Amino acid sequence: MMVLITYDVNTQTKAGQKRLRKVAKQCQNYGQRVQNSVFECLIDSARLKQLENNLENLIDPEKDSLRYYYLGNNWRKRIKHVGAKESIDLEGTLIA
Repeated sequence: MMVLITYDVNTQTKAGQKRLRKVAKQCQNYGQRVQNSVFECLIDSARLKQLENNLENLIDPEKDSLRYYYLGNNWRKRIKHVGAKESIDLEGTLIA
């Protein structure tokens, strides 16, 4: 299933800056950054629960926020992209 994950981490302190880096790293491990603080993750439900748990343990819920948009398996019909930074095909073959 496709899940869009967005986050807003308060970076006014060193601890906040560290949380931001950790949240971004976790998201990079599971998906593709499509904009600052926005990731598309093509993920199964078990890995999604693991990612959600990891992220929710990293943030400070008093200062930071996470949003999950569950686009499901029919996600291609729900995404429209206009402009620069075309995303890669998450289901296609990657050649390095």
